[in-house]
Amino acid sequence: MSESGQASFASDVWTIRRLLTWATEDFQRRGIESPRLEAELLLGHALAMKRIDLILQSGLVLSAGELDRIRELLRRRRASEPSAYLLGQREFYGIPIRVDRRVLIPRPDTETLVQVAIERSRSRSAYGRALDLCTGSGCVAIAFAKHRTGWSMLGTDSSEEALQVAEDNALRVGNIWGLAWLRSNLFEELPPQRFDLITANPPYIPTAEIPQLDATIRNFEPQLALDGGPDGLDIIRRIVHEAPKWLEPNAALAIEIAFNQAAAVTELLNARGFVDVACNKDYGSRDRVVSGRWAGT
Repeated sequence: MSESGQASFASDVWTIRRLLTWATEDFQRRGIESPRLEAELLLGHALAMKRIDLILQSGLVLSAGELDRIRELLRRRRASEPSAYLLGQREFYGIPIRVDRRVLIPRPDTETLVQVAIERSRSRSAYGRALDLCTGSGCVAIAFAKHRTGWSMLGTDSSEEALQVAEDNALRVGNIWGLAWLRSNLFEELPPQRFDLITANPPYIPTAEIPQLDATIRNFEPQLALDGGPDGLDIIRRIVHEAPKWLEPNAALAIEIAFNQAAAVTELLNARGFVDVACNKDYGSRDRVVSGRWAGT
């Protein structure tokens, strides 16, 4: 905010109602999506209050310390830092997932990957072994493990920092048995074994498109988890090529993709010998997950 805005912010009497109105209008002018919701979430976080309490106590006059905390959050959000990083978490598949700049922010689109994994594992619902590649925050591995409680799940990532976040998330969620983490560049560090399901949300953004991404993504989220090479398919090709070595007969592979990659990834799976290949759409009716069954031995 401007220097004059800062002075007014510090010296005037500010209630929750006034500050919510000001922040909402400011976010709206800056083109931030859902400005009222963003303002409520940030104020609620700064004040340790639920959104309903912001309404019920809208006339509450804020202290200087509270205004300082709120001002810092608003400053960072106006600089395009994602609200999920400011809040320290994002809900995914009904589970609060801790996030910071070490990991990608879980998106609702990725819930499609969990849904496909659950459906593809239905014939083995009682017991199985699953591998989640490029696990990041661990959101997919944790959500799947919560729904397939008899399964063992291994989440891998090439980033040790990301695995620290994933492990912390698993501990915070609690009561998840058979969930383990391993630092590995895809399959490279895995001990010999086979899985009944492999899921992956790999980097799939073409390198040249990364500078055009929204500032909340390109300036804050880890590029390692975004950059999929010249056409976005470098990591996906490796996964499709190497996965059969690690899959049991009739086991499934499910991969999240960009909305315009379905045809190319479907062709990759078919060419590699996968059968029953299908594409599932996300909540916005965009192609999001391609999966197939390994019929080989």
